[in-house]
Amino acid sequence: MTSPVGVQALIRRTHEDRVLAVLRDRGAMSRAQIAPLVGLSRTTLSEITGSLLDTRAIVVTKTDAVSREGRGRPAELLALDPRAGQHLGADFTHRAVHVAVADASHEIIASGSMEYPHGAEWRVRVEVALALLDDLERSTGVHYDALQGIGIGVSSPVSRPEEGSGEHRTLAGGPLITATIEDAFTSRFDAPILIDNNTRLAALAEAEWMLGQPTRDLIYLRLADGCGGGLVVDGALVSGRSGFAGEIGHVTVEPDGEPCSCGKRGCLETVASLRALTAAAHPFGVASAAELAQRARSGDPDVVGLLARVGAVVGRTLAILGTALSPSEVVLGGQVVGLHPVFLERATEAFHHESLSLPGHVPSVRRARLGDDSGALGALVAAFHNSQLLPTAAPAPSLRTRSRKGAQIR
Repeated sequence: MTSPVGVQALIRRTHEDRVLAVLRDRGAMSRAQIAPLVGLSRTTLSEITGSLLDTRAIVVTKTDAVSREGRGRPAELLALDPRAGQHLGADFTHRAVHVAVADASHEIIASGSMEYPHGAEWRVRVEVALALLDDLERSTGVHYDALQGIGIGVSSPVSRPEEGSGEHRTLAGGPLITATIEDAFTSRFDAPILIDNNTRLAALAEAEWMLGQPTRDLIYLRLADGCGGGLVVDGALVSGRSGFAGEIGHVTVEPDGEPCSCGKRGCLETVASLRALTAAAHPFGVASAAELAQRARSGDPDVVGLLARVGAVVGRTLAILGTALSPSEVVLGGQVVGLHPVFLERATEAFHHESLSLPGHVPSVRRARLGDDSGALGALVAAFHNSQLLPTAAPAPSLRTRSRKGAQIR
C-alpha cells in the first residue's frame, strides 16, 4: 500500500510536471497565466513554482513591467532553465558507461561515455559513472538539481521487484549489482530510479526514436559477445511476470548443441554470438573476432558462408516470435550484423519465409539505427515512462538532440 507521504510526493511531482509541460509548450509565462492551464489554486501554484525555482528547474526570465497596464507590482515571467537536466539515462556495458541527460523539452542537453576495465567491480563502474556526470556538469553547464527520473541499464537480465520487497534481482551478481547502483545514485540524486537490462532498454530506444513515427510493436535482437533482446508491444516494453521477457538469445535452436551460460544447450547465443561465430570459424584458420571481421570484409567464402547459415537460423528463430506477436518491425543490432550484408539478407529471407503475416502487414526487418548509446537512450525513455499515473502502455515522449556542440548523442 502506498504511504500518505508517497501519495503526497506523487501528487506534488504531478503538479510539477503540469507546470513544466505548460512552460515547455508555451514559453515564458506569469503565474497568473499558468494557473488556469494547470488547474491549480494560487496558493498551490505558488508552492509548486517555488519548489521548481529552488531546484533550478525553472528560472525568472523577466517581468511584464513593459507590457503591463494599470498599477501593481510587475509579475514575474517564468521559463524552463535550459541547463536543467530533467531525466538521466545511464548504461553500464561490459567495458564502459554511457550517459545521456534530457531537459524538460526532452532534448538531449548532455551526453558522453567513459571506459573502465573489463570485469571491473561494480563499485568502480559506479564511481566512473559519477565522475563522468561531474565532467559533463563542468563542460556543458548542465545541472542535476531538477532531476525527475533516472533510468539505468545493466548488462545482465534484471527481474522486476518481488511484490512487497521493492528489490530488483539479476541473474548475474544477484541483488548486489542493483543495490550498489541504487545506493550510489540515491545518495547523490533526489529522483526515482528504474533499473533494467540494457538490451531491453535499447529495444525501447529503437521503438521510440523519432525518425518518422514511433514503432509500437517491435522485436529487437542484439548479437554481440552475447545475444540479448527486447519486446515492445503496444508502445510498452514487455517485462513478463519474472522480468526476463525478451531473452531471445536463450531460445533453443540446437537441442544437442553447445552448452550455454544459462545452463541449457544449443541456445541461439551458442550459435549466433560473436564468440560462437569466431569458434565456428576456427577450422577456417580464424583465431579471433578481429580476424573474423577482417575475413568477412574481404569476402572470404568460408566466413561469408558461415554468416549466411547463421543468419538463416536467426531469421527462423525470430519468425517464431513474429508469428506470435505480429510486430511492425524486427530490428537486429550488434557487431555480428555488421560483419557482412549477407547476414541480414539471409535473416530477412528466413524470417519472411517462416513467419505468418497478413498481406499488406508484412513486418520489416532492419538493422538497428542507434549505436553504443542505445541503452542510455532507452533508459531515458524508460524514465519518461516511469510514472505511476500513466498507463503501462503510454507512449513515451520522443527524444531530440540539440544542434549545439556537446549536446549530440551520436
